[in-house]
Amino acid sequence: MMTDSIDRMYFKELSEQNPIEVCRRAMCSYDDTEKNYAISIWGDLFKIYPDQHTIECDNEKHEKLHPYFDLFVVHYLLKVKEIELAKEWISEKDIPGGSTFFRGPHEIPTNLITDQFDGDIEGFKNRCQQLMGNPLDLADASFVFKVAPRVPVAVLYWKGDDEFPSESRILYDRTIIDHLALDIIYALGVGVCERLGKSVG
Repeated sequence: MMTDSIDRMYFKELSEQNPIEVCRRAMCSYDDTEKNYAISIWGDLFKIYPDQHTIECDNEKHEKLHPYFDLFVVHYLLKVKEIELAKEWISEKDIPGGSTFFRGPHEIPTNLITDQFDGDIEGFKNRCQQLMGNPLDLADASFVFKVAPRVPVAVLYWKGDDEFPSESRILYDRTIIDHLALDIIYALGVGVCERLGKSVG
């Protein structure tokens, strides 16, 4: 499908890159006949057609992702570096410039998660397991999601009590600093919060 959320200049930039280099960096594949990149995004196979300015999901029954994920995918292919995970979690405020950028209109909307579960730890766990999350030993409950091959995202949840409300937080592997600009990290964070906070069934 055509994506209106992405400036065509980014598709053009991607079309001008060497597919062999992109595939090595991004851990994806390229079909020279169809002229598309194929990459796993949160468990589903997505195909990106730079010349046609389109992104498609191979799974017709997939749970539709936030439009910001399209923006994330294209920038991931353009900018991701061939580096190993740091295996160190950081928040958006730990990213250079993050303490001033991620506030006001760019605040990560973790309230979508806390509003959805309202202290229901089991409900949070079930939703995370449904989305192929792997449990972490952080907060009252936490899971890590392989959003893209080189971009894991952790979601932490505290159920709260009479004195403190429930709280959620998004963490990133420290290498996110090397891969993505602040606005794309914001787009990723919004997409994660929206998917976790979505009412299902």
